[in-house]
Parts: sequence; C-alpha cells; structure tokens
Amino acid sequence: MKRSLVGVSLLTMGLVFATPATADPDSAFAEELHTYGIYGQRDYNAWIGKILCKRLYNDVDHNAYESAKFVHANLDKNSTTEQSWQFLAAALRTYCPDQLPILEDAARQ
Repeated sequence: MKRSLVGVSLLTMGLVFATPATADPDSAFAEELHTYGIYGQRDYNAWIGKILCKRLYNDVDHNAYESAKFVHANLDKNSTTEQSWQFLAAALRTYCPDQLPILEDAARQ
C-alpha cells in the first residue's frame, strides 16, 4: 500500500511539472523561420504556410518548385531562393507533414 502511494505521488508530481506535449505550432514555426533569417508577422507567415498546404491538397501546386515559387512571391522582396526553400520545408514539417515527399521528389530531380 505504501509503495502504491509513493508511486502515485511521483506520478502526480511528474504530471504537475511536465511541459505541454504540444506547443503552439505557429510560434514554433516562427521560431524556426527566425533561424533562417526569415522574419515578418508571425500570423502572416503561418498563413502562408497553411495556404501552401491547401494549395498542395487542392492541386494548385503540383510539386515543390511550384510551392517554393508561391512562397518566394509572398515573402519579403529581399528574401533569397534558399530562404523560400527553407520556409517550404518548415511549413511542410509544421502544417502538412504528409506532403514532405514532394521535397524528396525535388531532391531526386
């Protein structure tokens, strides 16, 4: 009985001090973009990322090149091609990971 109480107490303490399992994806996305030197309004960048996924789901963009072109057109005019691809990869990982194979397809070409 005493062991059970100790186990329950430890479990309860672990739950109290545990960090949330899921963080705000928009904030995590913005933080990742900052590592690439991509700034701007967090909500705007998140919107671009979510629209990017919607364009893939609706067959507006058919491959990573088309998606990167969309991203580049919507980022700051001083953004580089490399930043467009970094944004694309981060958006796919954050908002539509099931679309990540389009990056693999682009890498094979």
